[in-house]
Amino acid sequence: MFQKFYPSEYYTSTYVIDFAEYYKKGYRGILFDIDNTLVPHNAPATEEAIRLIQKLKEIGFGICLVSNNKEPRVAEFNKPLDVKYIYKAGKPKRAGYQKAMQLLGTDTTNTLFVGDQLFTDLWGANNTGITSLLVMPIDKKEEIQIVLKRIPEKWILHSYLKKHQIVR
Repeated sequence: MFQKFYPSEYYTSTYVIDFAEYYKKGYRGILFDIDNTLVPHNAPATEEAIRLIQKLKEIGFGICLVSNNKEPRVAEFNKPLDVKYIYKAGKPKRAGYQKAMQLLGTDTTNTLFVGDQLFTDLWGANNTGITSLLVMPIDKKEEIQIVLKRIPEKWILHSYLKKHQIVR
């Protein structure tokens, strides 16, 4: 019932993912949500985020930010990263994910999506056919519409963890 919201993998943080292992498996593009995935909500790019993106570029990944935010937020965040981006992506609709893959020259078989929300990030990635990596939100302080979505997300996440016998 909830499978369309289940991630392919679940991590405590973006910064613990072994991206080199995914590269070895043939993945070549990574699509990232920004807020609460790479940095706290509305924060600028941190040194940690900048180092991660540089490392991923060195490995050989193409990177694209896929955000529902407006262009000024995404463009400003991207300045120190210098990667491709999609703003007002309309997640969970497929179009933003598809456009990002087109920009990177990747497809559903070799693209990862990393995000923190089940109803936008993961549902959209899953519906597009992309491997979806769920990360725990960086910050508990969120806008009210996100806080309200987190309530049913907890039930779905509990179901996922139970099904996969993951103890948290």
